[in-house]
Amino acid sequence: MVFEKVKTILCDQLDIEEDTVTMESNIIDDLGADSLDVVDLVMSLEEEFDIEIPDEEVENIKAVGDIVKYIEANI
Repeated sequence: MVFEKVKTILCDQLDIEEDTVTMESNIIDDLGADSLDVVDLVMSLEEEFDIEIPDEEVENIKAVGDIVKYIEANI
């Protein structure tokens, strides 16, 4: 399941508990990521799912659900 993989990557990179991550969680406001964390996260997601996420799409990704929807639509 895409959400489970995304959640695992987020928890590993941001050093947060899995139960804090929901589809509605805002990556910056709720999970405490900064711009460097977002870059690292995108790179990890691209590697994990073998996709490329263009910069303009990254700007539209605010919540965990946005990541999941993008990946599901592009794998």
